[in-house]
Amino acid sequence: MRRPPAMGLIVALSLLLAIILFVLLAPLASPYACDEIDFDGPWSSAPTLAHQHWFGTDSLGRDLFVRTACGGRLSLLVGVVSTLVSLLIGVAYGACAGYAGGRVDTLMMRAVDVLYALPFMFLVIVLMVLFGRHLLLLFVAIGAVNWLDMARVVRGQTLVLRRREFIAAARIGGLSDARIIVRHIVPNLVDIVVVYAALTLPQVILIESFLSFLGLGAASTSWGALVDDGAREMMATPWSLLFPALFLGATLLLLNLVAEQLRLRLARGAGTT
Repeated sequence: MRRPPAMGLIVALSLLLAIILFVLLAPLASPYACDEIDFDGPWSSAPTLAHQHWFGTDSLGRDLFVRTACGGRLSLLVGVVSTLVSLLIGVAYGACAGYAGGRVDTLMMRAVDVLYALPFMFLVIVLMVLFGRHLLLLFVAIGAVNWLDMARVVRGQTLVLRRREFIAAARIGGLSDARIIVRHIVPNLVDIVVVYAALTLPQVILIESFLSFLGLGAASTSWGALVDDGAREMMATPWSLLFPALFLGATLLLLNLVAEQLRLRLARGAGTT
C-alpha cells in the first residue's frame, strides 16, 4: 500500500510554491519597475500603504517590494539552471565511470578526488573577476564545479545496476554501451538524482548569494546583492535588509526541508524493497 505524502513535505512545498508565485507575480501588482526611483514619494521610507511601497523604499527611493521579487527571480533562475548543469555533468560522468568499471572507473574517480581538493569557491571568484559578471558565465561556473557529489552517487548506483539481469539481457540483445546507459542505467537513477538535485539547489542559491554579497554577482538585484545593500544601510533602513534576507533564508530552509523529506522517503522505499 502506498504511503500518503508526509505532511511536512506538503507544507514545505506549499510555502515554496507561494514564494515562487510571489517572485513571478508580485511585480505585476506594483506600479513600479525594479530599478525605478519614485521621485514623488519619500526615500528611505518604512513599509507603508502610502504610494504602494509595501516593503518600503531603499536610500535611492526604489521600491523594495518589486526589488525583492526581482531578486528572487534571478536567484531561483541561477539555482535551477546551475543545478541542471551540474546534473548533466555529474550524471553523465558518474554513469560512464560506473558502467565502464575497471581501470577507466579508477582513473575517472581519481580525477574526481583531485578536483575535490581544489578550492572551488576561489576558482569561481577568479572566473568572475577575469571574465566579467555575466549571467551565462555564472551558470556555467557554479554548475561546472558543483557536480562532484552527483558523479560519485551516480557512479555508486551504476556499479550496482550494471550487474543486474536486465543489463546483461540488453548486452545480449546487441545494444551498444551508450544505448544501455541512456535507456537502462539513467532511467533507473531518477529517484536518487531527484533527491540530490533537491539538495544541490539550495547549495547553488547560497553560492550565488555569497558571490553577490561579495559584489561578484551577475546582477544588482539578486537576493544576495539586496542583502549586501541592506547590510550597508541597516542602521538607517533596517527593512532594506529584513525582507531580502527573510525571503532568502525561508527559501533555503524550505528547499532543504523538501530535500530531506525526499531523502527520507527514498530511504524508506529502499528499505521496503
